[in-house]
Amino acid sequence: LVDSAGETMSRTLYLLRHGQTRYNAELRLQGRCNSELTPRGEAQALAMGARLAKLLTEPTDWTIYASPLGRARQTAERVCQQLGLDQERIIWDERLVELGMGEWESRRVPELLAAHPELDLEEPDWYLQAPHGESFESIQRRARQWLEDEHIAEQAIVVSHGLFGAMLRGAYVDLDYTTTWLQELPQDAFFKLSGGRIERIAC
Repeated sequence: LVDSAGETMSRTLYLLRHGQTRYNAELRLQGRCNSELTPRGEAQALAMGARLAKLLTEPTDWTIYASPLGRARQTAERVCQQLGLDQERIIWDERLVELGMGEWESRRVPELLAAHPELDLEEPDWYLQAPHGESFESIQRRARQWLEDEHIAEQAIVVSHGLFGAMLRGAYVDLDYTTTWLQELPQDAFFKLSGGRIERIAC
């Protein structure tokens, strides 16, 4: 991707994960289902927006894209609030949703482990074993299509999800399969993707 998509490399993207949700706090898998931000998640979203406000000279020059799932929607709205931008500016993009976890959605991880003792949470891609879940090929294809879309703005703020965000970063710098899944999934930091490099920005 780095070599084949000059347009992608010329962009600057700030990639954010949504703040902590009730399901995150309960150790439940979310996938395409949703739960609202916790008070901590609200604070994380506001902190990301405040950090961005210090980094961007002119927030109105930036285009905001977000997953339409509720937790990303709430986070994007808080970020807009901190940047002094109208929420109507947000472009809701279905391609940015989290990977689907099929029959495991809303299941608590401890219960899942009890039911499936063969699951190894040390394996970073264990999510992909979910029955009727989204495949690696599907999520990678979505990430590449989004990054290579010529209609995406040169300066973009992107509010997405933990695993899909990792896939976007992996596709951006062409990480191998294992390294892609070993990336961290923070809710107290976000990433700047620019010039073929990834920079972690703490909040």
